[in-house]
Amino acid sequence: MKSIIIREIKSFFGSPIGYLVIALFLIGNGLFLWVFEGEYNILNSGFADLSPFFALSPVVLIFLIPAITMRSFSDEKKQGTLELLLTKPLSIWQIVTGKYLGSMFLICIAIIPTFLYVKVISDLGMPEGNIDMGSTIGSYLGLLLLISSYSAIGIFTSTLSENQIVAFLISITLCFFFYFGFESLSQIIPNLQNQISSLSMQNHFKSIGRGVIDTRDVIYFVSITILFLSFTVYNLKSVKL
Repeated sequence: MKSIIIREIKSFFGSPIGYLVIALFLIGNGLFLWVFEGEYNILNSGFADLSPFFALSPVVLIFLIPAITMRSFSDEKKQGTLELLLTKPLSIWQIVTGKYLGSMFLICIAIIPTFLYVKVISDLGMPEGNIDMGSTIGSYLGLLLLISSYSAIGIFTSTLSENQIVAFLISITLCFFFYFGFESLSQIIPNLQNQISSLSMQNHFKSIGRGVIDTRDVIYFVSITILFLSFTVYNLKSVKL
């Protein structure tokens, strides 16, 4: 599995895509948070917290993560190397997990520089250091769990077609629906509001962002990740057969 992870990381940084994704994430967030006027501008919010960053990042990642994962198995199918990959002395679970962790690694690399925002916000606080670290740490944990779920969905959709654009669009649709769709449905169907809302990534992400780590929120994201990785393995088994 280690060889698969290294192979994925090398493929990301052996082409412009790895650097482009990191640059787009950091520059896009940076412009909205510090330069552009609007609801996400931290300097105009009047509060020393990173709420605008954690409100914006899930939306940005809905587009960036599918761009990373769309080639995972689609490219293997297109080049005719998928069957060769499946003959390696690795289980399908190890292959899928390797590609999943490779994608996760790249996104985590993009997240690390944003820790600087915590220092800047802390220095800007009145008094200095006046920042809710519990909420900030919880939000970063929630973002990591959200990235995990998005990545699993993206890996799964890459097995559905050898066309990367198709995989990209399906992944965006699923990520968007899981993050915004269930929350919208819960407003439309008030009788089942709590039940439908419990299926929403947005609801669980916001819950963790309050700084209180509820095991139900963690289990939700872990379950989504395992579910879509399982779907990926099932699809690949049909190819192997």
